[in-house]
Amino acid sequence: MPTIQKLNHIAIVVDDMERSLAFWRDALGIELHGIRDVPAEKSQVAFLPIAGSELELVQPTDDESGVAKYLAKRGPGLHHLCLETDDLDGMMAGLKARGVRLINEEPRIAADGKKYAFVHPESAGGVLVELYQF
Repeated sequence: MPTIQKLNHIAIVVDDMERSLAFWRDALGIELHGIRDVPAEKSQVAFLPIAGSELELVQPTDDESGVAKYLAKRGPGLHHLCLETDDLDGMMAGLKARGVRLINEEPRIAADGKKYAFVHPESAGGVLVELYQF
């Protein structure tokens, strides 16, 4: 049975990257590892590593993206938790067998070539969960 290995990251939706970095990087002193455009998700992401995990600040780059719609509906704040698994396909099959609703029926491929998929918040107590195969 596939297992969850660790928390990969916590994603926070922001409406202004520089204003958000003024808090996370400048006020708290968390080192900025870099900012990357993620065309597949129509967003820009800032990576701030913390003790084997990281915070990701996510700003939409397109008003029609899922992140932009989330931001318009709920405002800035916590977007999702990302958990690492050793077998994404197996984890997804096990979740489906338990009646867990998935947003992605098939894994997607991230820019770094790793597979990921999202679990619908309806099945996770209101929390959007990303599963990431390391």
